[in-house]
Amino acid sequence: MDNRPIGVFDSGLGGLTAVRELRRMMPSEDIIYFGDTSRVPYGSRSRETILKYARQDTRFLRGFDLKAILIACGTVSTTSLDTLKAENDIPMLGVVEPTCRRAVAMTKNKRVGLIATAASVRSGAYERTIRAFDPTIEVISRACPLFVPLVENGRFRPGDVVIETVAREYLGSLRGTGIDTLILGCTHYPLLMEVIGGVMGPDVTLINAGEESAWEMKRALRASDALADPGRAGEAAFYASDRVEDFEKLAGMFLQEDLRRSVNQIDIETY
Repeated sequence: MDNRPIGVFDSGLGGLTAVRELRRMMPSEDIIYFGDTSRVPYGSRSRETILKYARQDTRFLRGFDLKAILIACGTVSTTSLDTLKAENDIPMLGVVEPTCRRAVAMTKNKRVGLIATAASVRSGAYERTIRAFDPTIEVISRACPLFVPLVENGRFRPGDVVIETVAREYLGSLRGTGIDTLILGCTHYPLLMEVIGGVMGPDVTLINAGEESAWEMKRALRASDALADPGRAGEAAFYASDRVEDFEKLAGMFLQEDLRRSVNQIDIETY
């Protein structure tokens, strides 16, 4: 057993969807979450800038005695994961491989859709990973750059004319491609499940990157006998790089529970 905390980071609040799943699957685990809310979104940045930000995020979390880090950010996972794994001596898990594994298992007609940030789509990481599992699967990708800032501003509920209009614009062309499975390749997107599902229809299975990455973390910790003592109650601590008031206002929606502890603001540029 290992009662040290798990570190989680994302460009903003989206990674809290992964935290929600971690807490549901492993209630004994302590979690330290950092959301880089002053620099969200990462998806429109260059690869070099994304790596710089990811290194700073990692250095901040490594200030705690962690047993593993979950990169709950599709953009960082697709562009920087290999570098971060090479530079750190603790397990670093991303969202791509577990999400792709689930999509490959779920598709019946071997036509899989992907929606993600522009940087994630440009990287081709999801396509490469899926083809490594099954080279016969066709992947149809769409960048959805407005989804993250809209979600960060609370525009994710069904009936919100802004997010529904944007979703129809982004996803309309995917409906005619024949996909039966759609990867939500960003941890912000699970909050849009109802909106996206409403556009795509009931015959398309949606794959939640936050949920799949949380399962991957549980499998990895179990395999290394590093799960926390099951008799304890895990706690979560939250850090952000911008106004904590904004974080606290939306965090409960992402977590689907009341935020029990105050959010701490840090200057990420010092790391």
